[in-house]
Amino acid sequence: MRTIHALFALAIGLLIPLQAAVNNQLKITLAGSTVLAALVSFACGTLTLAVVALALQEKWGDLTQVTQAPWWQLTGGTMGALFVFGTTLLAPRLGFTVMIALIVGGQTLSSIAFDRVGLLGIPVLELTGPRTIGALLTVIGVLMVNFGDRWLAFTGRG
Repeated sequence: MRTIHALFALAIGLLIPLQAAVNNQLKITLAGSTVLAALVSFACGTLTLAVVALALQEKWGDLTQVTQAPWWQLTGGTMGALFVFGTTLLAPRLGFTVMIALIVGGQTLSSIAFDRVGLLGIPVLELTGPRTIGALLTVIGVLMVNFGDRWLAFTGRG
C-alpha cells in the first residue's frame, strides 16, 4: 500500500504544473482574472469531490459536525485556494521550473520542521543523515534553478 501512496503523491506532483497551465488558460478566457480562474477551478474541484463522495456513499449527515471544528481546521481550504491562485498567478511570470522549484523548496523546509515536531498529530520523524542530505540537495536544486545562470555568468563560466 505504501507504494501506491507514493505513486499517488508522485502523480499529484506531476499534475501541479499542468494544473497551473490549465488555470492560466482559464484566466485568459476569463479576461485575465486570476481570482475568477481560481474560483472556477475550486468550484469544479468541489463538484468533483461531491461526485466522489456520492460514489463512495459517504454519509452526508456527517457534514453537520463541521460546526464543531475549531476555526483553524477550516483553513485548509483557504490554503488550497491560495495555492491555486498563486500557481495561476506565478506560472506565467516565473515559468514552471522556477515556480515548482520554489514550491518544492518551501515544502521541503516546512516538512522537515513539521515531521520533526509531529505537527497536528502527524507521527514524529527524526531528521536522519540521509533525510538531511536529501533536503539540502533539494534546497541546492532550488538555488541552482533560480540562480544557477547568474552564478555561471558571475564566475565567467556562462
